[in-house]
Amino acid sequence: MKRIAAAAAAALMCASMAAALPEPAPNQAVIDGRDLPAKLSAFGIFRPGTSEPIDALLPYTLRTPLFSDYADKQRLIWVPPGEKARVAEDGHIDFPLGSMIVKNFAWPDHNGGRPVETRLLLHRASGWTALPYIWDADGKDATLALAGRRVPVSFKSPGGDAHSIRYAVPNKNQCKECHSKRGAIVPIGPKASNIDFAAALSRPEFARFFAEAPATAMPMPRWDDPATGSIAERARAYLDVNCAHCHNPEGSASNSGLFLRWSDPVGVNYGIRKRPTAAGRGSGGMEFAIWPGDPDQSFLIYRLESLEAGIAMPEVGRSTVHKEGAALLRQWIDEMPKAGH
Repeated sequence: MKRIAAAAAAALMCASMAAALPEPAPNQAVIDGRDLPAKLSAFGIFRPGTSEPIDALLPYTLRTPLFSDYADKQRLIWVPPGEKARVAEDGHIDFPLGSMIVKNFAWPDHNGGRPVETRLLLHRASGWTALPYIWDADGKDATLALAGRRVPVSFKSPGGDAHSIRYAVPNKNQCKECHSKRGAIVPIGPKASNIDFAAALSRPEFARFFAEAPATAMPMPRWDDPATGSIAERARAYLDVNCAHCHNPEGSASNSGLFLRWSDPVGVNYGIRKRPTAAGRGSGGMEFAIWPGDPDQSFLIYRLESLEAGIAMPEVGRSTVHKEGAALLRQWIDEMPKAGH
């Protein structure tokens, strides 16, 4: 991480004097406006007739990403000229008005790897606006789907299992479920502890986007890379990214009393020997969210491995079980000391 931060700082110093903006640029008037364009092409973020992003957008990845039915995601940021994003004290990134976050969803073995969906988060004067677009059959443009939709998708997961699902493109209200903080829509992916600009640091315009390199003294590990953290640390990173956007004191699951942020203390409110308060039948008749040493008696695992509505967690964003993620959490719980049973 130190190497990444140093490289980011060097990139900022080298590029700060002359950060040219590649052409073409997104349509800022459309990003700032009140309209909800019917076609994605109105934003000017892809080369005409393709799903290839223009160079003016800054690509990034996440050290630990959100699981979404094994989809490959392409992430991009736009900050308007003359403005910069800044890292807040709590590690969240403050994007200026006129910013845009783009995320493409695709599967390498489905439809030639072309994206199925593109989601936009637009920082407008009225607040953040979330818009889902579904790509047309010819792959030349995408159409706004405010009501959401189910899209048939077939693919193989990393373990070789074949899946044929009806991929769920969320409607506007479902977007709010995950992106809600004190009732307002906010970005949940880009935060200093998890963002990775490795693919963008060499770009001369990098300094145009950020006032300072988004480095952190406590980076989250990559959930699937043992070299970046212990089992417990990687399990906590997984829970932060996949669950904590709702499970925090200001999120839509605050009434559960289950708080799963990377920074939360690992105690009762983290699920350890925590009895259900708002789980309903999601508890599966079990006594605790996490029962140390016994993943089969931990309803956190029960919900992650379920696809049944009312039981499955997260409630939106997946039609498959993330076997590899659930296996990591199983191992974490299994290795917890059993003292106190």
